[in-house]
This record gives sequence, structure tokens and C-alpha cells, in this order.
Amino acid sequence: QEILVESGGGLVQAGGSLRLSCAPSGRAFSTYAMGWFRQAPEKEREFVAVIFRNTLSAWFSNTDYADSVKGRFTISRDSARGTVDLQMNNLKPEDTATYYCASAVTYHNNYRNVAAYAFWGQGTQVAVSK
Repeated sequence: QEILVESGGGLVQAGGSLRLSCAPSGRAFSTYAMGWFRQAPEKEREFVAVIFRNTLSAWFSNTDYADSVKGRFTISRDSARGTVDLQMNNLKPEDTATYYCASAVTYHNNYRNVAAYAFWGQGTQVAVSK
């Protein structure tokens, strides 16, 4: 049984859109933060987006984005479906990568850091043609 399951990847033309979803369960559920990272071949994992809560909030109330996707990608939580989604608009060829959902089950002061996350999904492929 998968703890984090990503879906929604695919092949699109530049300028197109995709919506990725992450379904957490078990230990990955009700976390401090849910993040999206991506990794291209021969590259390190890089931060994409995160939705998180601070120590004074009862639920997720903050978001952060990599500069490369700011204004194009939106991270959100869908309470009805129980998922964390990443809406990706105006996709570019440089967005091509495997996208991973990650869950942080404890507080961290920098959710851009891969070390903040205890659980990772299997990844979903996104390819953007020119």
C-alpha cells in the first residue's frame, strides 16, 4: 500500500497545463507540510512548491514557490478529495521532470529543503514538448 500516491502526469505541448494530485495516507496524513519537488535526468531534486502551517496555525495557511514556477504553478489542498494538488499552467520544456510529492510530519523552518520531509511518493512523469 502506497503512503503517497501521485497522479496526473503526462505529455503536453509548451504553454499547456497539467494538474498533479497527491493522495496521502497512513503516517503521511495530517502533516506539517506537503511539498512538490522535481528531478530531471542527471539532476538533483529541486524544490517546486509547498503548502504548510506554522506553529500558531491549526491548519495549512502558507505557501511557497520556487522562482522558476512562481506565477505559473499553484499548490492547494482539496478537502473533498483528500489530496494536495499542483496546478501547472503555461508549461515550459524546462519543466520536464519526474515530480514527487513529499510529506513533512514534523515542524521544519525551511520546507524548501528535502531534509524536511519524511515520506516521498513514487513520482509522476511530466514531459513538455517545444
